[in-house]
Amino acid sequence: MRLLVLYGSQTGTAQDVAEQIWRESHQLGFQGPVLPFDEYDMSKLIEERLVVFVVATTGDGVEPDNMKLAWRFLLKRSLPAQSLQGMQFACLGLGDSSYPKFNYAAKKLSKRLLNLGASSVCPVGLCDDQHDYGHLGASLTWTKELWTALKGISGLDESKLSNSTQTIVKWSVKELPRDSCIAALDNLLWSQKHTAHSFKILDNQRTTAMDHFQDVRFLRLQSPTEDLSWEPGDVLDVQPQNSDEAVKAFFDLVHEHSLHFDESTVVEVSSAHQDMPLPIAYSNPLSLHQAAKFVWDLSAKPRQRFLEVLAQNCSDEMEKEKLLEFCSAEGIDDLVAYVNRPRRNLLEVLEDFRHATSSLTLQQLFEMMPLIQPRSFSIASDVSALSLDLLVAVVEYKTIMHTPRIGLCSNWLRTLKSGTELSGAVKSGTMAWPKDLSIPLIMVGPGTGIAPFRSIIQSRLYAQSKGSTIGPLVVFFGCRNKAADFHFGNDFSTWTDAKQVEAHFAFSRDQDHKVYVQHLIKKNGAHLAKLIKYLNAYIYVAGNSNNMPKSVKEAFIEILDGDVDYVDLMIKQRRYQEETWA
Repeated sequence: MRLLVLYGSQTGTAQDVAEQIWRESHQLGFQGPVLPFDEYDMSKLIEERLVVFVVATTGDGVEPDNMKLAWRFLLKRSLPAQSLQGMQFACLGLGDSSYPKFNYAAKKLSKRLLNLGASSVCPVGLCDDQHDYGHLGASLTWTKELWTALKGISGLDESKLSNSTQTIVKWSVKELPRDSCIAALDNLLWSQKHTAHSFKILDNQRTTAMDHFQDVRFLRLQSPTEDLSWEPGDVLDVQPQNSDEAVKAFFDLVHEHSLHFDESTVVEVSSAHQDMPLPIAYSNPLSLHQAAKFVWDLSAKPRQRFLEVLAQNCSDEMEKEKLLEFCSAEGIDDLVAYVNRPRRNLLEVLEDFRHATSSLTLQQLFEMMPLIQPRSFSIASDVSALSLDLLVAVVEYKTIMHTPRIGLCSNWLRTLKSGTELSGAVKSGTMAWPKDLSIPLIMVGPGTGIAPFRSIIQSRLYAQSKGSTIGPLVVFFGCRNKAADFHFGNDFSTWTDAKQVEAHFAFSRDQDHKVYVQHLIKKNGAHLAKLIKYLNAYIYVAGNSNNMPKSVKEAFIEILDGDVDYVDLMIKQRRYQEETWA
């Protein structure tokens, strides 16, 4: 029986979950592909009888990039009401309950499929990143329920799953002569379909004080062509690379265990299944050094599939048993304690499980290694400026592990010198601005959340310089100290001195009591309420998703006399928008 698995994934997690469901479905005797939405012809959905959807929610309830076209197709009014009445489906959502629109993309999709006549075989699964087990807290149970539900439809035997010795692999790996011709990989953006451009780095400055706890980088990039354009709120996708230190650590392990491959080994990778798309990174022969430098995410914390494949050839019973236990529902507490809480990366796992590592094959390596995903950064300048600017917080923090945990992309960007070429792709952001330039904008952007607002301010002021009438630009910026992490301080001085921007600053640690942006919103409540109620002001909130968005929203509700319904209406009308990240 055919079972189609479609996924909408932004960071790779939904893809990983979808591929695990696909593997289990093949072990149970199903046939059919696992595909991202953008590699499936949605007009063929009418012919499908059984489909599993795995859908992540990004930002403020937005569907992933590789689902946008499919979602647009499903929303067509021309689609007949009962066009999918022959289809049964199951939908699993991956989200984060710290966001107001928790798992919104999956909920919307499920509702739309039902409207088109499809029937659901089980309730929508809602995975929560805030759960102690992460997405596994819901996905493991949901998947079991899925197979139970499908038992009545297809007569499948669930016992096959636990007893199956069938190994389902994605790739076929063929070793080539070491002098085989290989193409360069350092300028590819292979995880998405936007046109990549090569940007020259004009400047890469630390904007925070040297004694400040965090290094934040201001990068100025030279636009590669006059034709390249972007709108305020758009983002730049960049494809990071592993550090030379991480690559060396990987090959030190290879040499230490005398594995049958090394840096100069050249391979050709092909799909082991007709319906399994081959990543662009594997579309040409490549060396293992290229894979370790540009393709595999060596800093990633290993998922269950990594551990499952690592166990395959392990001759040490204790190691094998432990690895397989991590992959079971019963061993999830141990998995969380070993991998998730300390943020242990896959190189450290390879060091810990030495017997399993010493048995690794090329096939296993390509099967288990996660691919580096592009990272998105808000563009902090208008297209009228002379450069494309980014504001990047360098991620580094401590856990119980000996060495600090570091963010792959931000630490790679930190090291790039002026004159270096950087590959990137401009793509649309989630913020929508009023076309009427006279409408006031209220912008709340603590920390690096200020980046997209610098772009819209530059855009509005440029329009004003060309004769357009613009409305009030009100900004609330927050940081710890005026002297330590006041991003774009010089810009704010210029704007406020010229009375172009009304700016309010919350330097939380510069006085005895802490002051945050929500306090300043309440302090200026009467003024803001007039802008909102009488001039139809738009509100934008950008920054860390932890507590800030909730506190800011509560502050706006308070200054609007506790009118929750009015704020909810603003959200529906997109007059109140959030762009937050964990």
